[in-house]
Amino acid sequence: MKIRRSRSDLIFDILNLGICIIIFLLVLYPLVYVASASISSPLAVLQGRMVLWPLEPRISAYTDVFKHQDLMMGYRNSLMLVILGTVTNIALTFFGAYILSRKDLFGRTFLTMIFALTMFFSGGMIPTYLVVKKVGLLNSMWAMILPGAISMYNLVVMRTYFQTAIPDSLIESAEADGASQLYIMFRIILPLSKSIIAVICLFYGVAHWNQYFQALLYLSSRAKYPLQLFLREILLLSQVQDLVDTQGFADQVLQGEAIKYALIIVASVPVMAVYPFIQRHFVKGVMLGAIKG
Repeated sequence: MKIRRSRSDLIFDILNLGICIIIFLLVLYPLVYVASASISSPLAVLQGRMVLWPLEPRISAYTDVFKHQDLMMGYRNSLMLVILGTVTNIALTFFGAYILSRKDLFGRTFLTMIFALTMFFSGGMIPTYLVVKKVGLLNSMWAMILPGAISMYNLVVMRTYFQTAIPDSLIESAEADGASQLYIMFRIILPLSKSIIAVICLFYGVAHWNQYFQALLYLSSRAKYPLQLFLREILLLSQVQDLVDTQGFADQVLQGEAIKYALIIVASVPVMAVYPFIQRHFVKGVMLGAIKG
């Protein structure tokens, strides 16, 4: 039976589509502009002649970026930080969320409230720095991983997913068959939690990739700097002279502008490349994990 749509429904659909298109264009334009500016003539960009599509295309900015040792070292350090940090974060969050989701856990409500306080109150920058220094984590990658190893927000989302998306009868039947808690976690809960794990991995991975303030506090060796610290030096402090081979000051300024745009693209590519593979899990995981438990 065909359902007739009212006039108000059609108006709503048109307005909704129009708003979505406007938002899409507002989000897409800066991305296209930066990508075009990175391969356009720097003079055309500075003069405002390049509006959307590249003018006088060239790849010299990317050539200068990829031959710079510090940037490649930062790229490698950031990739290691994302991989190691995300694995650590997701493992601890998974264990914590599963434990807090068990209804037979003694004091579960009290423990959840205590953990939730960390969402609103923290130890502060100086006390945290002193703790990191006391345990000997300064100037190491673990200093950027362990202090924030578990995000309480992500833990609550994952815990709620376990409580709402996985039936209690499934766990009870496994326990009745003599399954241990480790068997239930890894053979039942884990395979059924791929969507929420993909979402939490994205949250943690992007946070680690964009991390630079903790590196400023805890890292003293330039060889351990993540990519974001090198980007900060170049984008905020305008230190592009080392990346440019040209001798003239004007040429350095022009090429420096192109390098800034190229660096933004280089830093954004990993996240943009990963997102399409987990997009199909994203909406499902967020919706199921966001239901109030």
